[in-house]
Amino acid sequence: MNWINNLVRPKIRSFLEKRDVPENLWIKCPESGEMVFHRDLEANQWVVPNSNFHMRIAGKKRLEYFFDGGNFEKVETPEVAVDPLKFRDQRRYVDRLKDAKAKTELEDSVLVAKGKVNGYDLTAAVQDFAFMGGSLGMAAGEAIICGMETAVANKTPFVMFAASGGARMQEGILSLMQLPRTTVAVQMLRDAGLPYIVVLTNPTTGGVTASYAMLGDVHIAEPGALIGFAGQRVIEQTIREKLPEGFQRSEYLRDHGMVDMVVHRHDMKETISQLCNLLMKRETLLPELPKETLALSAPQSEAGQESFGA
Repeated sequence: MNWINNLVRPKIRSFLEKRDVPENLWIKCPESGEMVFHRDLEANQWVVPNSNFHMRIAGKKRLEYFFDGGNFEKVETPEVAVDPLKFRDQRRYVDRLKDAKAKTELEDSVLVAKGKVNGYDLTAAVQDFAFMGGSLGMAAGEAIICGMETAVANKTPFVMFAASGGARMQEGILSLMQLPRTTVAVQMLRDAGLPYIVVLTNPTTGGVTASYAMLGDVHIAEPGALIGFAGQRVIEQTIREKLPEGFQRSEYLRDHGMVDMVVHRHDMKETISQLCNLLMKRETLLPELPKETLALSAPQSEAGQESFGA
């Protein structure tokens, strides 16, 4: 009986038992329904290969794709009061913050960093939508202002990757005060003569759109991104009209002058680098050519030119 208990029965159980498969092994494209292997999706910068759908991306991962070699230095931002209003709805605000920090490994919704992009120094901030919908609160406002002050101190361009559902209701009027504060910081960049480039990702709505997200020197949007202040349903109920198809999407806003350009995520780094070089009036760094190529491209001697003409 031992061989039955020790060998046969375990094999039967292992055959009948359901194998555990990681939930995130395959990811479904929201647009086409295509199932994509998560490693292939990550290797493609979280852009679905066939449908070209741009999925949301973590803040740290976006900075890794943006800076040269994925190397950047995190800028420390000032600390703020955690729960100044002692807010509570279905849960306490402090508990929501703890969960968001554990989920994203971030202190708040905005991450500021500095590094090199195509060899030039640049300061950037990114909003992580996974942190309470990328909502704008006191900590996020301080982070954005600190990032702009860092850009002014180092005399670098500043790039803002916006992704937000708007102001953070748990902080009330203190959240809304970040709109004028960040606007003043944008003016500080302008006074210093430094470029401010905004990248609008999916989604960028609410108070963020009403402040720093629409004050850039150049506005770039990712394909298919939802951009606007109020939601489409609210607008339709207010004006009592049906909105056109694709309203508040990147391509529609570009065609109507609200966005300067729509750029694929794979081309974002090169596009921003060229814009910064143009706005800073500096020459683009060209790769060094091999000596053999330089020898072939050198001007011919007079004797060589005469023999060629003969």
